[in-house]
Amino acid sequence: MLTGVITAHESADATVVIPISVRDLLFRDLPACTWSGSATHLRHVERELARAAAGEVDYLAVCTPVDLPVAIGGIDYQVSEEAGTLWQLAVLPALQSRGLGTLLIRAAEQRIRNRGLCRAELAVEENNPRARALYERLGYAAYGRRSDAWDEEGPDGSNRRYETMCVLMRREL
Repeated sequence: MLTGVITAHESADATVVIPISVRDLLFRDLPACTWSGSATHLRHVERELARAAAGEVDYLAVCTPVDLPVAIGGIDYQVSEEAGTLWQLAVLPALQSRGLGTLLIRAAEQRIRNRGLCRAELAVEENNPRARALYERLGYAAYGRRSDAWDEEGPDGSNRRYETMCVLMRREL
């Protein structure tokens, strides 16, 4: 069990300390993860959990004392033979900038090490400087760029193809 500290921005004397844990994300967690994306996204996460059962990926959840996921993310071991590839990292918006993303990434890096791999890789959208700053602070360095695309659900429920440019980053573990 780890301890997370959540500090309010408005008042320096408002601090809440709660124990948190990191475990595998489970199928039963998906209804509590709607904050992480649309129904289309959650169906994709559900497919990835099936891959986790086959050992191809790990999908982690940072959880509160009542076992509620507040940060989630995956590690794909099929993208590169020499690295674990972090993807779909998300933190409950109300709890961002509280250290949960750092905890999630460090737990993912430990899973990668446990597989006998020495490198973690990820791709971050160029238009997401906040996430890139976190990765750089954690020791990740940019080494390239690539375009990426995925299906995204609009507010009206329709699906469209989202296209973006990503910065490729990696860290030796």
